[in-house]
Amino acid sequence: MSFRGDKFMSLAGGPSLAMSTAELQAEAKKLLDAGIHGICFSAYDEGQAPGDQLTETQIRRKLEILKPHVGWVRTFSCTEGNEIIPRVAAELGIKTLVGAWLGDDLVKNEEEIEGLIALCSEGVVDVAAVGNEVLYREDLESAQLLDYINRVKAQVDGVPVGYVDAYYEFTDYPAIADACDVILANCYPYWEGCSLEYSLMYMKQMYQEAKDAGRGQKRVIITETGWPSSGQSIGGAHASFNNSLKYFINSIRWSNESGIEMFYFSSFDESWKVEKEGDVGAAWGLWDKNEKLKF
Repeated sequence: MSFRGDKFMSLAGGPSLAMSTAELQAEAKKLLDAGIHGICFSAYDEGQAPGDQLTETQIRRKLEILKPHVGWVRTFSCTEGNEIIPRVAAELGIKTLVGAWLGDDLVKNEEEIEGLIALCSEGVVDVAAVGNEVLYREDLESAQLLDYINRVKAQVDGVPVGYVDAYYEFTDYPAIADACDVILANCYPYWEGCSLEYSLMYMKQMYQEAKDAGRGQKRVIITETGWPSSGQSIGGAHASFNNSLKYFINSIRWSNESGIEMFYFSSFDESWKVEKEGDVGAAWGLWDKNEKLKF
């Protein structure tokens, strides 16, 4: 996800936690060691990017790093080696939210959809995501997306099927929300210019909007949320190491206390994202690009 002008808000405010850097690091480490619900996972090594072939060796190495800390991993594609991730995760005892990456390339979409269906048939998918922010990027019409969702639902058995997008897209496209077994909502106060002080309050509002889109009857999972440790500021949202720690602590505490299923974004820093998101793109990981925990 990235900045969107019509959703911009800027709330001025100071830090929400009056803790030193060392105290923040210790608290974040304590929460991570206790285990978080889930994390968004890409297996690219430094110098790689989408389109490059992933190997089982690099996937297994990175998942072994995450295993002591997470119950779930979320993936974004079912091709180019990404299909190996849920297989290894299942072997390691990690649950999976597996995504098929959809875009405006209909041939590629077919490969992704068939890959997702095959992985569901193998029994290595716990939740299936048909597309990620397709409506946000305007890559497909909602009717096309709806067809893909219904197609997967018709061909998998016993696996909840949903679609991932910014929380407000489910309000804007009620037919998509209705088609989903589970609402998969991305919630980023940072990208909407919200200051750190008010970010948790705002994320709660985002979550409630997603719940409302599901008419209060559907399971809602926060599929992405996070705060960059460096990079540009957006309105009242300032990217910094301390702010990334404060946001992690606040959001994980809320997730734990409220029983909210949440996938933190992200596992490792990824340099390839700079091209699309600017310098902030490479700073979302809990671990750096060399697979070293930042705290």
